[in-house]
Amino acid sequence: MKIEVAEERHHDVLVLLPIGRIDSNNAGAFESIVMQHINGGERNLIVDFSRLDFISSAGLRVAVLASRALKATAGRIVLCAMRTHIEEVFRISGFERIITIRKTRDAALEALTEPAPPQP
Repeated sequence: MKIEVAEERHHDVLVLLPIGRIDSNNAGAFESIVMQHINGGERNLIVDFSRLDFISSAGLRVAVLASRALKATAGRIVLCAMRTHIEEVFRISGFERIITIRKTRDAALEALTEPAPPQP
């Protein structure tokens, strides 16, 4: 199943806006889109969830894979603009401790301009 993902650019930052749902039916397609950008050289990525209604564990997996891939290349990912129920999924899963999450896109852009935290 396909997923619609809008793309925007702010200087050297790529912003991806998944629309609708990310679940086991389309997480593979979303992963392909994200990894294609990372493998193509993107190093600063924001995923704006403002147009996302639902995310399953398969979607969470994509966020973790992207985070790991970007860390390996000195890149960074910030997730933002989550609806309350989606933010809760990230919080309960503990992923907010390993992936930077901000309330707004402006805050996400600002987080990418801050020095990267030290690697454990």
